[in-house]
Amino acid sequence: MSGHKDCAADRPFGQVLTPAQAWTKLRDGNNRFVSGTSSHPNQDASHRAALVNTQHPFAVIFGCSDSRLAAEIIFDLGLGDAFVVRTAGHVIDNTVLGSLEYSIDYLQVPLIVILGHDSCGAVTATKGAVETGAMPAGFVRDLVERITPSVLTSLRNGETEVNEMVVEHVKQTAQRLVETSPVIAAALEQQRTAVVGLSYRLDEGRAELVSTFGTL
Repeated sequence: MSGHKDCAADRPFGQVLTPAQAWTKLRDGNNRFVSGTSSHPNQDASHRAALVNTQHPFAVIFGCSDSRLAAEIIFDLGLGDAFVVRTAGHVIDNTVLGSLEYSIDYLQVPLIVILGHDSCGAVTATKGAVETGAMPAGFVRDLVERITPSVLTSLRNGETEVNEMVVEHVKQTAQRLVETSPVIAAALEQQRTAVVGLSYRLDEGRAELVSTFGTL
């Protein structure tokens, strides 16, 4: 992370994007990945050198830690394009909130992405714990406890498949960000940023939009 508070007017290179433009750029990158035409932008030595003393990512991606969900690859991004935060099951804690608020308040990022995926192990473990009443040991229990509200909501809605629960968890994660963080809520109100929830399909590589907050 850079060590000073940034503002859009100070950016020495690159276009300052609106939330809608940032979403279009991210969606286009995913389309290239799905079609096998990734361009691998911003990965050359000159771009690396330009980023030594600054960064201006156009999106912050808060996703699951799963090894199949490498954000820079599935959205065809390069160095400096995305500020990435990952936890198992994209579970929120104070460190995650601080990281996301940093990206909004200091880096002026115009788009927050919540990224879940099919066959999520953390959601699967939570589904199992809810069904059997047997909680996992160690700190995995903390993950399960935080995901449980999403699983219970899915079950109340008649959704019993893990992938349906993943979508619900993405929606609830986005909702919690907006409700919990005054910094993110203010940025949304000022239309400086938007929040999107995406569910990634492992078989085809597509990130599908399932939730939005703000103007796109």
